[in-house]
Amino acid sequence: MKNPPSSARRSAVYLLDQVLGEGRLMSDLIAGGVLDRLAPPDRARAQRLASDTLRGLDRADRLLGRHLRKAPPLAVHNILRLATVELAQGGEPHGVVNEAVAIISNHPRYGRHKGLVNAVLRKTAEEAPRSWNDLRLPRLPKWLRDPLVEAWGGAAVGQMEKAHFAGAPLDLTLKSDAEDCIKDLNGTLLPTGTLRLGDQGQVSALPGFAEGAWWVQDAAAALPVKVLAPQPGERVLDLCAAPGGKTLQMAAAGADVTALDLSDKRMARVLENLTRTGLSAKCVVGDALEHEGGPYDAILLDAPCSATGTIRRHPDLPHAKDGSEFGALIELQAAMIDHALTLLKPGGRLVFCTCSLLPDEGECQVDEALARHPGLVTDRDALERPGIDPTWITPEGGLRLRPDYWPDLGGMDGFYIACLRR
Repeated sequence: MKNPPSSARRSAVYLLDQVLGEGRLMSDLIAGGVLDRLAPPDRARAQRLASDTLRGLDRADRLLGRHLRKAPPLAVHNILRLATVELAQGGEPHGVVNEAVAIISNHPRYGRHKGLVNAVLRKTAEEAPRSWNDLRLPRLPKWLRDPLVEAWGGAAVGQMEKAHFAGAPLDLTLKSDAEDCIKDLNGTLLPTGTLRLGDQGQVSALPGFAEGAWWVQDAAAALPVKVLAPQPGERVLDLCAAPGGKTLQMAAAGADVTALDLSDKRMARVLENLTRTGLSAKCVVGDALEHEGGPYDAILLDAPCSATGTIRRHPDLPHAKDGSEFGALIELQAAMIDHALTLLKPGGRLVFCTCSLLPDEGECQVDEALARHPGLVTDRDALERPGIDPTWITPEGGLRLRPDYWPDLGGMDGFYIACLRR
């Protein structure tokens, strides 16, 4: 399949082929336009089908293994996996099985496997809904699970895996003048002020989207700006701005915001969000390590990282990565902290954060920054915000967030946040 196909299920299979066969991230594929042929509802459905399949991959393989003598070619396997997950979730068997057979029948290389797909799925259609929940909870791959167990313990990692498997609700950050949207959106206001929705649906069709009353942002991702606490008129820098949620927060607070990002395409998304919400910021495309603006009253550094804290909403990540980039990312984060400190006014504040579950990209990174820079301290008072559990504050003075927190509310992304001052 050289070109992305044009139905939701076919497109979902294409996404699986790219993630599991080519090691590509779904976010990159979608940003590259692979779903653009689809109408918005089908685009959302294709993404949901692929994500649900990746979350349930281990369970699907266990069910399919009962009816396969050996693993089929990846393209065939992915069709079987997607159909099995959909059947387990209550998909109508006739439609699911028939389209799976049609997809493989039209495959230029593996059409001869249509008999296998049909036979296996006829059996799985009866078995999957009945035994799905009896199967073991899918685990993280060893390259990631081992360091997380070392850091947080096996029981905690098991609860994180439970949160990953459950997926993520839709979280919204509201503009301060958009509180009327809360009733229309029928969501739950979380302790930190984020609005959480259960049934996501098509985001662009939700009340208030076109009016720019809110933007999508996980509850954990909204906290770094709350810790930074930008004030009206302050000069603030969003050092790695895209996709722009934190830029929007700072602009909504009345700060004079400079948003910087290395990617033209990603900065275009920031500009699009600013336009939709009626907010303003100076947008600059450039390298964070070469930026010479300032001095700034405050800087937010959401540094490039492993993104291991976002697996509940990006289940492709453990399958598309292998941890080989960790060392380079950790070095880059340290260099960015050092450079950001040179851009601050005396007495200014730097919030460093990563959407990572690995201490090397959080607690250890800040410990080492404090050792490198005499006079640099963590501002623990900045962490005292509504909804913050004091037990989340770490010994060096940062804030550790994990997917297993708020289990009764739907969890949160994994994040590390620290406010640094000279």
